[in-house]
Amino acid sequence: MIYGRLSMQGEMQDKCGVVGIHSVDDSKDVSSLIYYCLYALQHRGQESAGMATFSPDKGLNYYCGMGLVTDVFKDYEINNLQGNMAIGHVRYSTTGESKLENSQPFVTDFDDGFIAMAHNGDIVNSDELRRELIREGYEFKSGTDSEVICYMLRKEHYSNGKSIIESIEAVSKKLVGSYALTILVNGDLYGVRDPAGMKPLAIAKRGDDFIIASETVAFDVINAKFIRDVKPGEVIYFENNEIQSYMLELTDTTSLAHCMFEYVYFARPDSTIDEVNVYQTRLNIGKQLYEQFPIDADVIIPVPDSSIPAAIGYSRASGITYGEGLIKNRYVGRTFIMPTQEERELAVRLKLNPIKEAIKGKKIVLIDDSIVRGTTSKSLIDFVKEAEPAEIHFLVGCPPVVAPCFYGVAMASKKELIAANYSIEEIRQQLDIDTLGYISLESLVKAIGMPKEDLCLGCLNECYPTELPDDIEAETYYKP
Repeated sequence: MIYGRLSMQGEMQDKCGVVGIHSVDDSKDVSSLIYYCLYALQHRGQESAGMATFSPDKGLNYYCGMGLVTDVFKDYEINNLQGNMAIGHVRYSTTGESKLENSQPFVTDFDDGFIAMAHNGDIVNSDELRRELIREGYEFKSGTDSEVICYMLRKEHYSNGKSIIESIEAVSKKLVGSYALTILVNGDLYGVRDPAGMKPLAIAKRGDDFIIASETVAFDVINAKFIRDVKPGEVIYFENNEIQSYMLELTDTTSLAHCMFEYVYFARPDSTIDEVNVYQTRLNIGKQLYEQFPIDADVIIPVPDSSIPAAIGYSRASGITYGEGLIKNRYVGRTFIMPTQEERELAVRLKLNPIKEAIKGKKIVLIDDSIVRGTTSKSLIDFVKEAEPAEIHFLVGCPPVVAPCFYGVAMASKKELIAANYSIEEIRQQLDIDTLGYISLESLVKAIGMPKEDLCLGCLNECYPTELPDDIEAETYYKP
């Protein structure tokens, strides 16, 4: 574990879901609320969890560890994380390996204070920015782009003497990529969303407490009332028990690029992101799949859990019975964000088990949210075949993924993406199934209900919303 305490004098006395809480009551401890919010955001990262809290009496306390939220935080840790201001983080690797040094929040101290920061997203020019900071004498503990942002804020605020808002503005002009940030600076809480709005961030209120989180499900679990999404390019902070807002200058010249994968797979279905309900979007995906592929079948079967709404949507549109054909072991994490390919392949059988009686002799429509490498799909189809269906029609709620994501969704290099190297018919033949159908890009955009130009679709059409370094795929990116 990583833990410590930092006084307001800046002395250490010992030694990519985000959330932040601001309470006006100095005597209140909000660590338990952060814990429950992180628990609700656990699907966004399973490798590590961390929390930083601040109280005027005890200064900054922080604690990070590897594993799930329940593994990292026990009663002892929660009770010792005292303070009325706090931020939290759950992580999976996009930049930087899966190890303790890369867990968040990151903390840096200086003569008259500290910065603690949690980051969701990916900075594509982080290597260049890191090299610049190293030349200036900064020493890094981790391999992440998040620590780069933290040190850049420190440089602008402490070394260059700028206010925090001025520092965030200056840093934003150098960052290329996606970021949703919760930041504690000397007892003040800030939330920041990149000007393209790639990563989600929202605000809620619970009594006199304000909460910032990656998804609205974090508010639901603590019975907080959703207020609104943080706007793309907005910095929010709190004064006099009110939300204060500052818009980054880049916002006026930056096009929106909301991540389509949040709606297809990443977010929980009970979240609402940028006024779009994720569950309704996935129902719409199922309806669109039926319009494209009206298959004569006996039963519609989802690959649980993220494909369940799409399967329900297909069933409603087609009138074909929805059925459970695959039972999920809910004590196994999401294979898409497990660190190694070997783990993902081994996890398929551990994670899902077919109900032979529901499949045998039947024409089934099997619905999944996406195919990335194709190896997991091959394993899935192989053990579905063991249940002896009459026909397998495999429909996918995301268009073919033909390029990597560089903005915080862990995928793969282009040579590992099956749709970048084979046609749909060739993939169907590899899977040895009756039908393979992907939702079209136009149908996906229609299902989300957002203008196409407001979405980031780079992994589907290679039209990325930012400039990319020429050698980006050769850099040391961890893309599981």
